[in-house]
Amino acid sequence: DAAARAAVRAALPPARDLVVAVDAGHGGVDPGAIGRRGTREKDVTLAIARLLARRIDDEPGMRAVLIRTGDYFVPLRERMRRARAAEADLFLSIHADAVANSAVAGSSVFILSPRGASSEAARRLAARENAADVVGGVTLKDKDPVLASVLLDLSQSATMSASQVAAEKVLDELNEVVKARRAEVQKAGFVVLKSPDVPSMLIETAFITNPGDEKRLRDPRHQRRIADALLSGVRAYFRDHPPPGTRAVA
Repeated sequence: DAAARAAVRAALPPARDLVVAVDAGHGGVDPGAIGRRGTREKDVTLAIARLLARRIDDEPGMRAVLIRTGDYFVPLRERMRRARAAEADLFLSIHADAVANSAVAGSSVFILSPRGASSEAARRLAARENAADVVGGVTLKDKDPVLASVLLDLSQSATMSASQVAAEKVLDELNEVVKARRAEVQKAGFVVLKSPDVPSMLIETAFITNPGDEKRLRDPRHQRRIADALLSGVRAYFRDHPPPGTRAVA
Protein backbone atom coordinates (compact mmCIF):
# COMPACT_ATOMS: atom_id res chain seq x y z
CA ASP A 1 0.00 0.00 0.00
CA ALA A 2 0.96 3.69 -0.07
CA ALA A 3 2.25 3.66 3.50
CA ALA A 4 4.53 0.69 2.80
CA ARG A 5 5.91 2.32 -0.37
CA ALA A 6 6.54 5.55 1.53
CA ALA A 7 8.36 3.60 4.25
CA VAL A 8 10.58 1.92 1.64
CA ARG A 9 11.40 5.26 0.03
CA ALA A 10 12.22 6.76 3.43
CA ALA A 11 14.61 3.89 4.18
CA LEU A 12 16.52 4.35 0.92
CA PRO A 13 19.57 6.65 0.88
CA PRO A 14 18.97 9.98 -0.87
CA ALA A 15 19.70 10.01 -4.59
CA ARG A 16 23.20 11.26 -5.34
CA ASP A 17 24.45 13.51 -8.12
CA LEU A 18 25.93 12.01 -11.25
CA VAL A 19 29.68 12.64 -11.33
CA VAL A 20 31.44 13.37 -14.62
CA ALA A 21 35.25 13.55 -14.71
CA VAL A 22 36.44 16.03 -17.36
CA ASP A 23 40.07 15.65 -18.37
CA ALA A 24 41.83 18.39 -20.36
CA GLY A 25 44.55 16.61 -22.32
CA HIS A 26 48.25 17.49 -21.89
CA GLY A 27 49.27 20.55 -19.81
CA GLY A 28 52.33 22.16 -18.25
CA VAL A 29 55.57 20.92 -19.80
CA ASP A 30 53.50 18.89 -22.30
CA PRO A 31 51.86 21.31 -24.77
CA GLY A 32 50.38 18.56 -26.91
CA ALA A 33 50.02 19.23 -30.62
CA ILE A 34 50.72 22.72 -31.96
CA GLY A 35 48.97 24.25 -34.98
CA ARG A 36 50.54 26.41 -37.67
CA ARG A 37 49.28 29.57 -35.95
CA GLY A 38 50.87 28.46 -32.69
CA THR A 39 47.69 27.15 -31.09
CA ARG A 40 48.64 24.74 -28.32
CA GLU A 41 46.49 21.69 -27.71
CA LYS A 42 46.84 22.03 -23.93
CA ASP A 43 45.24 25.49 -24.01
CA VAL A 44 42.32 24.50 -26.23
CA THR A 45 41.55 21.37 -24.23
CA LEU A 46 41.57 23.26 -20.92
CA ALA A 47 39.26 25.96 -22.29
CA ILE A 48 36.75 23.40 -23.55
CA ALA A 49 37.05 21.30 -20.36
CA ARG A 50 36.30 24.33 -18.18
CA LEU A 51 33.28 25.25 -20.30
CA LEU A 52 31.99 21.68 -20.16
CA ALA A 53 32.51 21.45 -16.40
CA ARG A 54 30.51 24.65 -15.86
CA ARG A 55 27.69 23.34 -18.02
CA ILE A 56 27.64 20.04 -16.14
CA ASP A 57 27.55 21.85 -12.80
CA ASP A 58 24.58 23.87 -14.04
CA GLU A 59 22.64 20.67 -14.75
CA PRO A 60 20.34 19.53 -11.92
CA GLY A 61 21.62 16.26 -10.47
CA MET A 62 25.04 16.43 -12.16
CA ARG A 63 28.48 17.43 -10.90
CA ALA A 64 31.78 17.84 -12.75
CA VAL A 65 35.28 17.00 -11.52
CA LEU A 66 38.09 18.67 -13.50
CA ILE A 67 41.12 16.39 -13.64
CA ARG A 68 43.36 19.42 -14.09
CA THR A 69 42.19 22.94 -13.35
CA GLY A 70 45.18 24.85 -14.70
CA ASP A 71 48.26 24.67 -16.91
CA TYR A 72 50.21 21.89 -15.23
CA PHE A 73 51.13 18.32 -16.09
CA VAL A 74 49.21 15.33 -14.71
CA PRO A 75 50.58 11.84 -15.51
CA LEU A 76 48.22 9.63 -17.49
CA ARG A 77 47.63 7.03 -14.78
CA GLU A 78 47.11 9.78 -12.22
CA ARG A 79 44.29 11.16 -14.40
CA MET A 80 42.64 7.76 -14.34
CA ARG A 81 43.24 7.47 -10.58
CA ARG A 82 41.65 10.86 -9.89
CA ALA A 83 38.52 9.91 -11.82
CA ARG A 84 38.21 6.67 -9.84
CA ALA A 85 38.88 8.46 -6.54
CA ALA A 86 36.03 10.85 -7.35
CA GLU A 87 33.80 7.82 -7.98
CA ALA A 88 33.03 9.22 -11.42
CA ASP A 89 30.15 7.75 -13.40
CA LEU A 90 31.77 8.83 -16.68
CA PHE A 91 35.22 10.03 -17.77
CA LEU A 92 35.81 12.30 -20.79
CA SER A 93 39.34 13.12 -21.92
CA ILE A 94 39.42 16.09 -24.31
CA HIS A 95 42.07 16.41 -27.03
CA ALA A 96 42.78 17.97 -30.43
CA ASP A 97 44.28 15.61 -33.00
CA ALA A 98 47.34 16.14 -35.22
CA VAL A 99 48.75 14.54 -38.38
CA ALA A 100 51.37 15.50 -40.95
CA ASN A 101 48.73 15.94 -43.67
CA SER A 102 47.18 19.35 -42.99
CA ALA A 103 44.19 18.52 -45.21
CA VAL A 104 42.89 15.99 -42.66
CA ALA A 105 40.06 17.43 -40.55
CA GLY A 106 37.18 16.39 -38.31
CA SER A 107 36.40 14.93 -34.91
CA SER A 108 36.74 11.42 -33.45
CA VAL A 109 35.68 9.62 -30.28
CA PHE A 110 37.68 6.70 -28.89
CA ILE A 111 37.07 4.03 -26.26
CA LEU A 112 39.44 1.37 -24.95
CA SER A 113 40.30 -1.47 -27.30
CA PRO A 114 39.99 -5.12 -26.19
CA ARG A 115 43.78 -5.45 -26.41
CA GLY A 116 44.20 -2.40 -24.16
CA ALA A 117 41.74 -3.89 -21.68
CA SER A 118 43.61 -7.20 -21.66
CA SER A 119 46.98 -5.56 -20.97
CA GLU A 120 45.47 -3.52 -18.12
CA ALA A 121 43.84 -6.61 -16.61
CA ALA A 122 47.17 -8.43 -16.67
CA ARG A 123 48.86 -5.46 -15.02
CA ARG A 124 46.28 -5.24 -12.24
CA LEU A 125 46.31 -8.97 -11.57
CA ALA A 126 50.09 -8.99 -11.35
CA ALA A 127 50.03 -6.13 -8.83
CA ARG A 128 47.01 -7.18 -6.80
CA GLU A 129 48.99 -8.56 -3.84
CA ASN A 130 50.97 -5.34 -3.46
CA ALA A 131 48.11 -2.87 -3.86
CA ALA A 132 44.68 -2.93 -2.26
CA ASP A 133 43.03 -2.27 -5.61
CA VAL A 134 39.26 -2.01 -5.53
CA VAL A 135 37.39 -2.76 -8.74
CA GLY A 136 33.65 -2.30 -8.88
CA GLY A 137 33.58 -1.90 -5.11
CA VAL A 138 35.39 -5.21 -4.49
CA THR A 139 39.02 -5.52 -3.41
CA LEU A 140 41.22 -7.84 -5.45
CA LYS A 141 43.97 -8.11 -2.85
CA ASP A 142 42.58 -11.07 -0.90
CA LYS A 143 41.19 -13.01 -3.89
CA ASP A 144 42.85 -15.99 -5.49
CA PRO A 145 44.10 -15.40 -9.05
CA VAL A 146 41.17 -17.10 -10.79
CA LEU A 147 38.48 -15.26 -8.84
CA ALA A 148 40.31 -11.94 -9.17
CA SER A 149 40.56 -12.48 -12.92
CA VAL A 150 36.83 -13.27 -13.20
CA LEU A 151 35.85 -10.22 -11.14
CA LEU A 152 38.11 -7.96 -13.20
CA ASP A 153 36.82 -9.39 -16.50
CA LEU A 154 33.20 -8.86 -15.44
CA SER A 155 33.88 -5.29 -14.37
CA GLN A 156 35.85 -4.41 -17.49
CA SER A 157 33.27 -5.98 -19.81
CA ALA A 158 30.47 -3.94 -18.27
CA THR A 159 32.58 -0.79 -18.33
CA MET A 160 33.55 -1.22 -21.99
CA SER A 161 29.94 -1.83 -22.96
CA ALA A 162 28.86 1.34 -21.16
CA SER A 163 31.75 3.25 -22.72
CA GLN A 164 30.61 2.23 -26.20
CA VAL A 165 27.03 3.39 -25.61
CA ALA A 166 28.11 6.69 -24.04
CA ALA A 167 30.67 7.38 -26.77
CA GLU A 168 28.07 6.80 -29.49
CA LYS A 169 25.79 9.40 -27.86
CA VAL A 170 28.63 11.91 -27.65
CA LEU A 171 29.81 11.27 -31.20
CA ASP A 172 26.27 11.82 -32.55
CA GLU A 173 26.09 15.23 -30.86
CA LEU A 174 29.65 16.27 -31.66
CA ASN A 175 29.12 15.41 -35.32
CA GLU A 176 26.54 18.22 -35.48
CA VAL A 177 29.26 20.76 -34.60
CA VAL A 178 32.47 19.21 -35.98
CA LYS A 179 31.96 16.72 -38.79
CA ALA A 180 33.16 13.32 -37.61
CA ARG A 181 36.17 11.94 -39.46
CA ARG A 182 34.63 8.47 -39.12
CA ALA A 183 31.00 7.62 -38.52
CA GLU A 184 31.68 5.11 -35.75
CA VAL A 185 33.40 5.13 -32.38
CA GLN A 186 37.09 4.20 -32.65
CA LYS A 187 39.04 1.88 -30.34
CA ALA A 188 42.60 2.28 -29.08
CA GLY A 189 44.81 1.49 -26.09
CA PHE A 190 45.01 4.99 -24.57
CA VAL A 191 46.18 4.74 -20.95
CA VAL A 192 43.60 7.25 -19.65
CA LEU A 193 40.82 4.94 -20.87
CA LYS A 194 41.99 1.92 -18.87
CA SER A 195 39.90 2.37 -15.73
CA PRO A 196 38.26 -1.01 -15.07
CA ASP A 197 35.12 0.48 -13.53
CA VAL A 198 34.58 3.99 -14.95
CA PRO A 199 33.09 4.21 -18.47
CA SER A 200 35.63 6.31 -20.37
CA MET A 201 36.13 7.99 -23.73
CA LEU A 202 38.74 10.15 -25.42
CA ILE A 203 37.42 12.94 -27.65
CA GLU A 204 39.50 14.37 -30.49
CA THR A 205 37.59 17.62 -30.97
CA ALA A 206 39.26 18.40 -34.32
CA PHE A 207 42.65 18.41 -36.06
CA ILE A 208 44.74 21.29 -34.77
CA THR A 209 47.05 20.71 -37.75
CA ASN A 210 44.22 21.59 -40.17
CA PRO A 211 44.09 25.40 -40.76
CA GLY A 212 40.28 25.50 -40.72
CA ASP A 213 39.97 23.31 -37.65
CA GLU A 214 42.69 25.30 -35.86
CA LYS A 215 40.93 28.60 -36.58
CA ARG A 216 37.67 27.25 -35.19
CA LEU A 217 39.35 25.74 -32.13
CA ARG A 218 40.70 29.21 -31.26
CA ASP A 219 37.19 30.71 -31.38
CA PRO A 220 35.51 30.89 -27.93
CA ARG A 221 32.08 30.60 -29.57
CA HIS A 222 33.11 27.37 -31.28
CA GLN A 223 34.57 26.09 -28.03
CA ARG A 224 31.20 26.70 -26.39
CA ARG A 225 29.43 24.81 -29.17
CA ILE A 226 31.75 21.84 -28.63
CA ALA A 227 31.11 21.93 -24.87
CA ASP A 228 27.36 22.10 -25.48
CA ALA A 229 27.53 19.11 -27.83
CA LEU A 230 29.51 17.06 -25.32
CA LEU A 231 27.00 17.91 -22.59
CA SER A 232 24.11 16.89 -24.85
CA GLY A 233 25.73 13.53 -25.46
CA VAL A 234 26.42 12.98 -21.76
CA ARG A 235 22.88 13.97 -20.86
CA ALA A 236 21.41 11.63 -23.48
CA TYR A 237 23.50 8.73 -22.15
CA PHE A 238 22.51 9.26 -18.52
CA ARG A 239 18.86 9.76 -19.47
CA ASP A 240 18.78 6.28 -21.01
CA HIS A 241 21.27 4.60 -18.62
CA PRO A 242 21.10 6.20 -15.17
CA PRO A 243 23.45 4.55 -12.65
CA PRO A 244 21.60 3.11 -9.64
CA GLY A 245 21.01 5.57 -6.85
CA THR A 246 21.56 8.71 -8.95
CA ARG A 247 19.22 11.57 -9.66
CA ALA A 248 17.12 11.43 -12.81
CA VAL A 249 18.30 13.46 -15.79
CA ALA A 250 15.61 15.56 -17.47
